[in-house]
Amino acid sequence: MACHDRYGSPLSTSSEIAAAAYRDGVDRMLAAWPGAVEAFETAIASDPDFALAHIARARIAFIHADGGTAQAEAALARELVGRRGTAREKSHVETLALGMEGRSARSLTNALAHLEEWPRDAFVFVLPMGAFGLFAFSGMADHDQARVDLAERHARHYGDDWFFLTYLGWSHTENGNVGHGREITQRAFERRSANANAVHALAHAMFEDGSGEHADQLITGWLPSYDRSGLMHGHISWHQALVALEKGNPERALAIYAERIQPKVTTAPPINSVTDGASLLWRLAAYGHAVPKETWDDAAAHAERSFPKAGVPFADMHMALVAAATGSHAALAQRIAELEKRLSEGRLAPGAVLPTVCRAMLAFAEQKYVDCARLLEPVAADVVRIGGSHAQREIVEDTLLVAFMKGGEAVKARDLLDRRLHRRPSPRDTRWRAAMTA
Repeated sequence: MACHDRYGSPLSTSSEIAAAAYRDGVDRMLAAWPGAVEAFETAIASDPDFALAHIARARIAFIHADGGTAQAEAALARELVGRRGTAREKSHVETLALGMEGRSARSLTNALAHLEEWPRDAFVFVLPMGAFGLFAFSGMADHDQARVDLAERHARHYGDDWFFLTYLGWSHTENGNVGHGREITQRAFERRSANANAVHALAHAMFEDGSGEHADQLITGWLPSYDRSGLMHGHISWHQALVALEKGNPERALAIYAERIQPKVTTAPPINSVTDGASLLWRLAAYGHAVPKETWDDAAAHAERSFPKAGVPFADMHMALVAAATGSHAALAQRIAELEKRLSEGRLAPGAVLPTVCRAMLAFAEQKYVDCARLLEPVAADVVRIGGSHAQREIVEDTLLVAFMKGGEAVKARDLLDRRLHRRPSPRDTRWRAAMTA
């Protein structure tokens, strides 16, 4: 009997054990749930020539920044699928392999063409969709809209599938249609609660609509069911720490950081562990709360091991935060020089906004608030090109706002606060606005 994936596509394996393990592994990856590696290893043990299980295992290695393993597994998957694979499987393997080789533009092109032919290939569908997906890291200024367009284009192929609803809802939330996005994501969560991506997407919707208490309650009730080895454990905790900051409780935010986010306790891949830690500590300091020096030093050591050179723009922005906050100005100058070189060679996807933000963060750390605001204000609308989510990128707007307040730009600070408060309720912004009025 022929084997298929959960979406009905044929699989080039005659082992139902391998097929079942592969289906389980894919679902675990789509839900950011622990156990995917073990599932794919079971599939490979049952059928060592099963190319899709190899490329899936390569993808996990890539996410965890193990590039050598990822590329070796991808090369093997290419060889195996060439010997025994359908047209869909060959395209599937090639699309994922390109991304792991750093050819993200080609990977995105392939993914979009692949989905026109095989729209129910969920493993490929997810590649452009996330905060760290191919759209977000493409340098596009309209990647939020691009995700919505792609999801809506293929919605008829998925119906009420929990995976698809998760990404459809999150895409609408990120694109500003927050109520609609939250409702869709809630449906996804109700269909599968063992789905960290749905909880994450709900946390984003609650951030965007100002219902931090709902996010806190959701995470408090759900997180104990999620093993600490889960991909999103630290990042979902980061969202809860943001709620604590909103409520004016820096002690709780630091406690969450110590318990679940700091490098020595998290199992998150570097793109999460470095950026979550750096952005939370920067917010604490920028809002006027003390951050112990050893806490910054630990975060800096982890960051420097993880991203010693420029090349991942979203990480580069957060490396600037760490370097500026810890006084590593020579290292930051070197990173900015690397970014400028990439820019001059046409190899910096976000463009000039990235080195400009890095310089502004250094100015802020040196308490040159007027200089910081002068750098950030003209590029604020272009920060979207760096990638990540709106909640993550808002750290730049927060820095600009504090620079306005500390640099004597009261009118500009009040105008920005008014725009933010018009968009969503915020206890923190309300406190700041009252202070500005007083």
